[in-house]
Amino acid sequence: MLLHNIPVTRSLKRFFMMSADTIMIVMALAFSFILLGKDLFALEQRFYLYLTVATALSILFFIRIGLYRVLVLYMGLQAVFLILQGVTFATCLLAASYYLAQTPEGTDFSVLPIFWMISLLFIGGSRFVGKVLLQSLIQNFRPKEPVIIYGAGSSGMQLVVALQSGDQYLPVAFVDDSQSMLGSAVHGIRVYSPNSLYELIETYSVRQIFLAIPSATHAERKEILNRLEHLPVHVKTVPDLFDMVSGKVGVDEIRDIDIEDLLGRDIVPPNPELLGACISGQSVMVTGAGGSIGSELCRQIITINPARVVLLDSFEYGLYEVEAELKENLKTIENGEDIEIVALLGSVCNRVQMENAIKSFEVDTVYHVAAYKQVPMVEKNVVEGAQNNIFGTLVSAQAAEALRVKNFVFISTDKAVRPTNYMGATKRLAEQVLQAMAQRGSNTRFSIVRFGNVLGSSGSVVPLFRKQISSGGPVTVTHPEVTRYFMTVQEAAQLVLQAGSMANGGEVFVLDMNEPIRIVDLAKKMVHLMGYDVKDENSYRGDIAIEYTGLRPGEKLYEELLIGESVTGTEHPKIMRAQEDSLDWYALQGLLSRLEKACQQIDLPSIKAIFLEAVDGFEPKEDVSDPLWDIYYSQPPSASDGEQEEQQNVTPLFKD
Repeated sequence: MLLHNIPVTRSLKRFFMMSADTIMIVMALAFSFILLGKDLFALEQRFYLYLTVATALSILFFIRIGLYRVLVLYMGLQAVFLILQGVTFATCLLAASYYLAQTPEGTDFSVLPIFWMISLLFIGGSRFVGKVLLQSLIQNFRPKEPVIIYGAGSSGMQLVVALQSGDQYLPVAFVDDSQSMLGSAVHGIRVYSPNSLYELIETYSVRQIFLAIPSATHAERKEILNRLEHLPVHVKTVPDLFDMVSGKVGVDEIRDIDIEDLLGRDIVPPNPELLGACISGQSVMVTGAGGSIGSELCRQIITINPARVVLLDSFEYGLYEVEAELKENLKTIENGEDIEIVALLGSVCNRVQMENAIKSFEVDTVYHVAAYKQVPMVEKNVVEGAQNNIFGTLVSAQAAEALRVKNFVFISTDKAVRPTNYMGATKRLAEQVLQAMAQRGSNTRFSIVRFGNVLGSSGSVVPLFRKQISSGGPVTVTHPEVTRYFMTVQEAAQLVLQAGSMANGGEVFVLDMNEPIRIVDLAKKMVHLMGYDVKDENSYRGDIAIEYTGLRPGEKLYEELLIGESVTGTEHPKIMRAQEDSLDWYALQGLLSRLEKACQQIDLPSIKAIFLEAVDGFEPKEDVSDPLWDIYYSQPPSASDGEQEEQQNVTPLFKD
């Protein structure tokens, strides 16, 4: 049984195991006779022939049930059942041999239960002794890192078995909040109270704690993390219960703490009826499908049985990836083969393509996600930001309206509320386009969804912080008082899907996300839970410094989700509906016409003036800038009168 690490073929190892089992079966029978005071060699000659056949058949049965496919080092409960089956079968064959070799009057079957027990001891016990010896050898030559497991429930039990079989971690203690578990032992590991954590860490030189509580709510997990935050350990977690049940990951796949746990609120569950109202059996288009939010939207849409999903994006590789992923996911969805996936490479500013796509694929609902959203980038490229975010929305909305699309849901941002940057101003003006179209009357229901910061989306601070901490710091925060609302990418996608079902036209939907979170507090928690100390004026011997870089161009200290006080509830207890003041369609036409001309002429002062006029509360903190404008302003190109006149002749994008 100690052959596991010998450099021989697997077939040769199995041969040695079969030979050992054959010898142990014969030895078990001999010991059984000795214990009963009987002479094994006094039996009739034919008994030995039957015994040989029975032993051979027993080994063949061991092969058939897969006993020799079980690696000794990783034996568990399943191997115990296999050994029980094999030994019981061998005992039955011995009984048949014993019966056939003697007359019924002289047969004594008392040897059988003793043979069964001794065989079980030899065959099973030898394997488990071998397992212990192998584990000891591995631990001596490759020492494991001691770890504490928080949670002695079913997940903790599975985790300790997986870790004990591995060669990286050595579980030294369980910690659990349940009083009934204290003092007991789980797989040989004692369960302690959370109050003993500091002592356990010092005693065993523990540097990592694994949370094995996948069924706990985020509020419960945050309470535990607050308790662990100031301990000198790196806190990791097993996957959540849904991922384990669905088979996506195993219980032994340890990873860093999910940011959702640090937020301290439970994920807002969706209303299944609202999710499917605009999707089931219908043709759905998602613009910006290759982005983080657009792709998550598509993942959730295909689980609600649409007839067709049309993916539109100008980002070729992102579109390629999401199309491939969705087609693979369809294989695991009931009736997934009936869902059509269409990938279109193109821009939302292309009116002809938008109209052809909506008409050709008979689109019922459009989820308009496509946008430029990185504040610093749009601050430096205002013209293209306005073209994509405002006129791309206008083109998409008008195409949807002209072809009688039922629902049009626009994804906006909290930065559109009293914006201090041009990205937020473009999104607010795009909102007003849809609100004005809804107010003047339309067969298409236009609605708006505003997000806070979406965890896991491109540009999120969490992956940045994690990378900075792993590389030794410093962790960069723009300002000590910056706060943000956070939601998960799953919540964001579900909010969009549900909003379309509840829309009447022109309203704004937001998710109740409790209180905003200070970014610096988030950074400090991540530093502590990754096993480091913050280096600041109070702790010069800390590991990771937090560095304040100053607010970025157009960045606000505090974000808001709503304009005004006209807020009501909806069919979902955590989703709010707001009716906000906006420009009417006819007033907006003149502004859009002027803005279009200013963008084509790269006239940044005029663009700024239009935003100040159209967007209530817009207070840009930086001067408007654009690389093309900078070149034009410093070296104005020469142009003939005819060329100048041609530049002024701009074909309007909007329609009456």
